[in-house]
Amino acid sequence: MTGSAKSKSHDDVATTASTLQLPPGSWETVFDCLCERFPAIARDRWRDRFARGRVQGPSGSALAIDHAYRVGLVVRYFREVADEPAIPFIETIVHADDDLIVVDKPHFLPVAPAGRHVEHTLLTRLVRRFDNAELVPLHRIDRETAGLVLFSARKETRARYQSLFRERRIVKHYEALAPALADLSFPLERRSRIVASHRFPLMCESEGDPNSATRIDVVERGAEVWRYALDALTGRKHQLRVHMAALGAPLLNDCYYPTLCHADADRFDRPLKLLARMLRFDDPIDGRRRCFETTLSL
Repeated sequence: MTGSAKSKSHDDVATTASTLQLPPGSWETVFDCLCERFPAIARDRWRDRFARGRVQGPSGSALAIDHAYRVGLVVRYFREVADEPAIPFIETIVHADDDLIVVDKPHFLPVAPAGRHVEHTLLTRLVRRFDNAELVPLHRIDRETAGLVLFSARKETRARYQSLFRERRIVKHYEALAPALADLSFPLERRSRIVASHRFPLMCESEGDPNSATRIDVVERGAEVWRYALDALTGRKHQLRVHMAALGAPLLNDCYYPTLCHADADRFDRPLKLLARMLRFDDPIDGRRRCFETTLSL
């Protein structure tokens, strides 16, 4: 469960907070409860978070380290990662209005906090940039993928924009560079059942009814590498990468498919050749046709 708090200044870390409803127990303070609840986080680190106002009550006000424990109290806390790797690339704002923010995300930057990435995420940067803690991504693209991402800017209209994705009323065009598939006829549609592999975080194709579909065409033919147009008809995790690899044309610089590479650090000089190029939909608020195109290129 997640929530958010309005930042007081741009020196504060303005990101999405996690929330916890305190369970039954015999702790004297919220501090004692959190230390026992999350033993992987050292007591000194929790003490530091309290001192910096990173543990809050439901209204967003900072809790003192001696705040009395009460069962059922909703506590908001902000995830932090020690020695988080910096992402030296900057996002570009494509469009912004009262309801929507459209952003070109660079390669390697995660959309939202997860794992070892908290500060260096698109969501965290945008919350700071627009001083708007209500920002929520309407969809996700892989950290390794560059291109367009839509954010809801206010909760009053969020559900109507979310319905575009749930009801598949939005067109998502991608562009990719991959080896030539001279033996196949294009355009073609790849349909398959994609499930989680036993090797996290990989996905794989499996027997059963298809749950994913990608329309694939060729827009430029080189001697060995072709430029492909990919239409994501569904939104399964790693769908485009899995489908292209299954056809025998894994995307250039893909460190997951067909073989998982265990690199010690990101290879910023070898970005995945996949770009979220265009988003098109009829606006659910006023019905006008919206079409956003990336400013980036592969």
